[in-house]
Amino acid sequence: MSEQPPSSPAPQSDGPADEPEGRVVLDDRDIARALTRISHEILERNKGAADLVLLGIPSRGVPLAKRVAERIAAVEGVEVPVGSLDITMYRDDLRKHPARGPQHTEIPSGGIDGRTVVLVDDVLYSGRTVRAALDAMNDIGRPDVVRLAVLVDRGHRDLPIRADHVGKNLPSARTERVAVRLSELDDVEGVWIS
Repeated sequence: MSEQPPSSPAPQSDGPADEPEGRVVLDDRDIARALTRISHEILERNKGAADLVLLGIPSRGVPLAKRVAERIAAVEGVEVPVGSLDITMYRDDLRKHPARGPQHTEIPSGGIDGRTVVLVDDVLYSGRTVRAALDAMNDIGRPDVVRLAVLVDRGHRDLPIRADHVGKNLPSARTERVAVRLSELDDVEGVWIS
């Protein structure tokens, strides 16, 4: 779930159905390279794929987590469990934006207790989505270690949270928007800033 200022709607262009306006900062090949690098960093930090679980934060964190798991399987020959973690009811902005619909939470059959969990999301902005994910995870189990992997870190933290694995650091103004589109959910693939 992209962390964006809630008051500004996503601008649209005359391009493909879901292609945002603005400058492309990552195209599909850049995203593939970033996810490959993140996958190798996760394996190096974890010293392999043992006891590893990837939890994507809906909506775009889930396909990103699946892509990372595919890359890890290609390198290690081990299938890493992938799940999704809905954070809707743990957000601290529900009073401002109550129209959010709950997403699907799916925890792999082995659970997360005593495991190394890597939360995967598309954009790290204020840190509030990650804080909500940590709260949601506490209701499910107690991992041994929790790490964070994001495709884009745009700065402007409201909370003391940082990513362990970053595809691209993208310094931005608070007034700018960062839009991530993935082929699994959208008609296009890339990251735009406007």
